[in-house]
Amino acid sequence: MSHITCLLIDLDDTLYPQADFLDQAWTAVADHAARLALDAARLETALRTIAQAGSAQGRIINQALAKLGVDDSNAALLVAAFSNFRPCRLTPYVGVDAALERLKVHTPLALITDGNPAQQRAKLLATGLADYFDVVVCSDDGGRAFRKPHERPFGRGLESLKASAHNAVMVGDSPHKDILGANRLVVRTIRVRTGEYAAVDSNATLTVASFADVPDAIDRLRSNVELRRSA
Repeated sequence: MSHITCLLIDLDDTLYPQADFLDQAWTAVADHAARLALDAARLETALRTIAQAGSAQGRIINQALAKLGVDDSNAALLVAAFSNFRPCRLTPYVGVDAALERLKVHTPLALITDGNPAQQRAKLLATGLADYFDVVVCSDDGGRAFRKPHERPFGRGLESLKASAHNAVMVGDSPHKDILGANRLVVRTIRVRTGEYAAVDSNATLTVASFADVPDAIDRLRSNVELRRSA
């Protein structure tokens, strides 16, 4: 592997389990539903059940309301409750904090993430990992059309770090978003088997390796290649 000058890293289900955030967010939505005289307990159960089938499917709140047999006249208010939710604490996967601390000494780091930019930045703060990143790229700053696997957020990360695709590596959990998206810029990728996509196969041609989690991936990288910050 050639010299690496930077790492791009995903947030949700890569650095922490996204299920932790969703658990808190669905409770917040259910609390708001109670104020709208809806059955909060049943709605929260429906939200969790539907989300377990895939958090990226969309219209989860509308589906949950339909499951309860009520119209979606309050859907917009409940979606707003979800969008406005900010977690106070999210626990990273075991060892992630120490692994990033070891890595940051050697190479610049950029976070590449999809979703509501204010909410994504709040998630990062809630993990306690924000100080490890030189750059935070929220794809939705440019509009939802530029979410991964669009190449733009990866390109923005490289540009901000003044790095080339040839000397970068992307670490992420999603074979479609993180791996395919980075490969479109000929950025090499490392797949971590965490979160809801852990068992999903990947056919990406530029995947260097697949590891159990971020600490394993970072330690293997550090032991096999030279990582250092530019002088």
